This record gives sequence, C-alpha cells and structure tokens, in this order.
Amino acid sequence: MIDLRGITQTYQGSQGPVEALKGIDLHITSGEVFGIIGKSGAGKSSLVRVINLLNRPTTGQVIVDGRDLTQLNDAQLREARRDIGMVFQHFNLLSSRTVFDNAALPLELAGMDKAAIRERVNPLLELVGLSALADRYPAQISGGQKQRVGIARALASRPKVLLSDEATSALDPETTRSILDLLRQVNRELGLTVVLITHQMQVIKQVADRVAVIEAGRIVEQGRVLEVFTRPQQPITQSLIDEILPQELPASVLGHVRKLASQLGAGRTGRLLRLSYAGESAYQPILSQLIREFGVDMSILHGQVDEIQDETFGSLAVYASGEAERLSGAVAHLRAGGVEVEEVAVAA
Repeated sequence: MIDLRGITQTYQGSQGPVEALKGIDLHITSGEVFGIIGKSGAGKSSLVRVINLLNRPTTGQVIVDGRDLTQLNDAQLREARRDIGMVFQHFNLLSSRTVFDNAALPLELAGMDKAAIRERVNPLLELVGLSALADRYPAQISGGQKQRVGIARALASRPKVLLSDEATSALDPETTRSILDLLRQVNRELGLTVVLITHQMQVIKQVADRVAVIEAGRIVEQGRVLEVFTRPQQPITQSLIDEILPQELPASVLGHVRKLASQLGAGRTGRLLRLSYAGESAYQPILSQLIREFGVDMSILHGQVDEIQDETFGSLAVYASGEAERLSGAVAHLRAGGVEVEEVAVAA
C-alpha cells in the first residue's frame, strides 16, 4: 500500500542545512496498523508528512496505492490526497462549525450536495460515537470527543490510508485507550491502512501490528511489535520499551542477589539471568523443568507479564544457582525453548 524508497528531507536551518530524514526505506502493507515511534526530534512527524506530500522529500519516491506521488502534478496530487486521511494532535476543528459541519467540511470543499453529505456523515458520526452531539460546537465537547470529530472528518472522503500524527498525546490515559480502540475498529471494519506516529510505546503496544523505530532521521529497527518488544536490537528501542518493561533492576533486587551469592555452598555457582519470553513459551512450565531435570535452584526476584493483542509476553529476573555445568545446561535448555536469556552482571 505504501512504499517509501530512499527518502531524504533537508531543511534550510539558521545554522545551515538540516537533514531531517536520511535514506528512509519503508514498506507498509495494505490493511495493517503500522506504528512509527521515536523520541522528540527523531524525524517521525517529518516522515508522516512525506506520505501525503505535505512535506515534499528532497530525494526519493513516495508510492501510495501504486502511484508515485512525487511525479503527480498539483491537480493529480489533490485527487490522490483524497485517499489519505489525516488525524492531528491538536484536532484543528473550526470553532464556528458544529460537530456535523466539521466532519462534513472535506465533502463541502469537494462540492458534494447536502443530501449526499448527510448520507455520508451521519454513519460516520455513529461509528465514532457522536451522533447525539452532532449539533454541538467544539467548545461544548471534551478533548476525546474533539479527536473523534477529527477521525470522522478524516474518514469523510473514504480514504484508503489514515495517518495519525500523535493523535493521542494531548489526551489522558483512559481517553487515549478509547481513541486507539476506535482506530483499531476503523482499521478492521473499513479495511483502512493506519499509520500511527507516536513517542509512546504504550500506543504501539495497544494497536500496532508492526513498528519502525526512527532515530536521528533513520529507521534503526522494525518488525512485528511482539518481536521488537521481546528482542530489541538497538539501545533506543530498549529505552523506549522501558516505558512498558523496565530493563533496569531495582537496587533492592541487586542487593538480594549479592546476599544469595554470599551464601553459595562449595562447588556451586550463581548467575543472575533476565528471561524474556513471548507466545507459547510463556505457557510452558520451563522453570520447574529446569529444577527437576538439571538440579538447579531458581529464585524469582523480579518480573512483569503483559499482553500485546492477545499474545502474552514478559520478563523475569531469576537467580539460578547450582553446579556450573548443570547451570550452563539449564541456560541452553531455556534458549532452545524460545526464551531469550541475558546474564546480568552484578557489581560486588
């Protein structure tokens, strides 16, 4: 559905040229929810605006539904943009227009008659849960309701792609969850391809199928959300995942590890392990198997279990102790069972 090929974006800053995007290659499949995440200044908003050519790339191709937007003239580009809806962080509603009229604005601008507009907009207001508020003005509704108007407006032209640029970052957590649920509903019921731009891993975790991590204008990591959460390859990804699964162990846990290490008997060794698991491996009695089959002791010190769209994932910190050879065998058994194992060094 969306192919970005060799995208660069250079701005002229006060101190000279600024490279916002540096050779972006990205493929987004039709019908998926694709997340693009990065910290402030990483280039994510520049990237999403390239998709509908609100920002024209310095170099590269932007192919949406088989058309290279960079090769279109102004009239062709206006027509192509009707297939790309956009939801903004700050709603951008017109205060003098009602909920209905704000949602209908793109259709009015396209010259559609009033009866056809009503036929198109009323079902959209029903979809976003605002039918009863159709005659209210933006000042009379909540932030979450304003964003629902923005979503209805973005859907009015029946786009094939919906871009969401930090659409939930101004909302409280409960409202954020409801808006993300609505975006997933729109994705499933209308078959839309949804591209989410965010700095919050919680947003990616709730609705995205795949995710790309952007840093300093480059895509540094991408893949299925579950894989990226459980096997992050880049430091920036690990720091973003800390929001959901903190990687650093509390000082109290490390102090307990030192105490356990000081109590080891002769011929025994101990290792602090961080275990990351997902999917089927989460349901296997792996630790009890290790204790039985390898004769090692396992002390669970810290952990968290969560779900990504009905798939379980989690992280456990365990202190494993026993004979060195048996301990190595136990670690190999864990890895063979699909569990990521990282040994954590503990300062004396």
